[in-house]
Amino acid sequence: MVLAFVALIAAKVVTLSAPIAYKTIVDMLSGETTPDELAVFSGFDLVMVPIMLVVAYGMARIFMVVFAQLRDVLFTSVAQNAVRRLANRTFQHLHQLSLRFHLERRTGGLSRVIERGVGGIDTIVRMAMLNSIPTAVELLMIAGLVSWYFGWLYVVVIFATIALYVWFTFWATERRLLIRRDMNESDAEANSKAVDSLLNYETVKYFGNETLEARRYDRSMERYEQAAIRTFSTLGVLNSGQAVIFTGGMVVCMVLAARDISAGVLTVGDFVMINAILLQLYVPLNFMGMVYREIKQGLIDIETMFALLEEPAEVKDKPGAKPLEVTEGKVTFDHVAFAYDPGRPILKDLSFEVPAGKMVAIVGPSGAGKSTLSRLLFRFFDVTGGAIRIDGQDIADVTQASLRHSVGMVPQDTVLFNDTIEYNIRYGRPDASDDDVRRAAKLAQIHDFISALPEGYDALVGERGLKLSGGEKQRVAIARTILKAPPILMLDEATSALDSHTEKEIQDALERVSRNRTTLVIAHRLSTIVHADEIIVMDQGRIVECGTHLELMKAGGLYHSLWTQQQKADRERERLAQAEDGVDEDPERDELFEDEVLASS
Repeated sequence: MVLAFVALIAAKVVTLSAPIAYKTIVDMLSGETTPDELAVFSGFDLVMVPIMLVVAYGMARIFMVVFAQLRDVLFTSVAQNAVRRLANRTFQHLHQLSLRFHLERRTGGLSRVIERGVGGIDTIVRMAMLNSIPTAVELLMIAGLVSWYFGWLYVVVIFATIALYVWFTFWATERRLLIRRDMNESDAEANSKAVDSLLNYETVKYFGNETLEARRYDRSMERYEQAAIRTFSTLGVLNSGQAVIFTGGMVVCMVLAARDISAGVLTVGDFVMINAILLQLYVPLNFMGMVYREIKQGLIDIETMFALLEEPAEVKDKPGAKPLEVTEGKVTFDHVAFAYDPGRPILKDLSFEVPAGKMVAIVGPSGAGKSTLSRLLFRFFDVTGGAIRIDGQDIADVTQASLRHSVGMVPQDTVLFNDTIEYNIRYGRPDASDDDVRRAAKLAQIHDFISALPEGYDALVGERGLKLSGGEKQRVAIARTILKAPPILMLDEATSALDSHTEKEIQDALERVSRNRTTLVIAHRLSTIVHADEIIVMDQGRIVECGTHLELMKAGGLYHSLWTQQQKADRERERLAQAEDGVDEDPERDELFEDEVLASS
């Protein structure tokens, strides 16, 4: 900053010395040099002095640019550091905001807000520090120079011109701001629709709605087009008005100079000097108009970004929160109540325990609140009643980082980063060695598949992992969790979307992962959790049954009903598959199956 301001002052001093040299050259060539000016060049050959002044004038023009560029180069590190720090601060803050916030926001619009906000910060810092302050310094120096050579009347005219110029610029720019806001809103809307449509490319193709998507996008772009036309039309009016005002002020100053020359007060060199000063002033003053426009537009661009920074985090660490210490891994839900919205409770007075090193499964019909448990365990939301404890420690009293470090997750819908397979596995523990990564892949039964790929572990998985099948993505997710090696494991319907063969392989891998770990399983297919130490049956946010598989089947309640329905559905799928393969149906075998289902209860 200090070096940049030194270069700034040097540039302005050189800038103002150029018109003085220009005036002296003209006066000497026209024979109007005063005795005082001739005394300055005593000892020099008067024939060579004009040539020396011309060279000095040229050098001044060169150094004026050199010092200005040096100032810009020195200040770049300041400006870019500010941009990087604020962009990173916003990015970190977005990760601290709650899941509720991200569920309600459009990813495309959010990325656009950050992109425009970072650009706005760069514009504001650069324009304010590299144009506004230099122009203000130059105006003060010009005022002193003009008053010394020409008198205060010229200074009054110049400052009146500048005041009118700045007022008109502010007035016209304020009228353009609303149009700029419309441009930003339509731009964000169009970008959101484009990103949303491309992320759902397959769905668009399934329903043949390319034309519909194009129409939606074009409507947003049409609004942007109209706003852009209005913006550039008003920009033309603004630039024309600025030119009229400044030219008028310059003409008044030159008329005054012509009058004073006729009166013998000024020389022709003074006339040239006032013209050169005003022409040099026009460049930064014209920038000043642009600076105001850019800063105001930059403020509009970053206002949403600052609103994001002011968005409060719903889930925060308490002051003085300590790291979670997992000694055994026992998880306790103690009279837990939760609601996404006050009028719609999801969990109601839920109490159960997952003993250390045991597997507890949560089952129930859709909408029972099963998946909400995983979000609460990870503290994506805070409970509205009761408490969740790990080894007796309320998770609301410990740091979120230590909590999430201690709990591993294999979700139902695995979304991978658009990077290599190795990167996605290593994401579980970024500092893991290559041997650890490959060991985790072997345990997840995906090492052989990766090794068979031409790029091996460097193969790209594509956007959201779309280059991999469902089973392959799940194995990557399992390998990632194995690498993390958490003492507590959460499995959220991890095999519900897979075929029977793949499901069996994934289930074997999950059993190896969960061995000797406290495991909470949210199950859709009941056949995958028959060996759980305890099965908890939920319905409408409450626990209605609990016990082992055999105990719940004997009870003949909701679990028995869900089991029977799934077995019948599986049997029906098997029958249809056999029919497609040309295998005759066997009524006696079907009756035997029904008897087995009844006997199991």
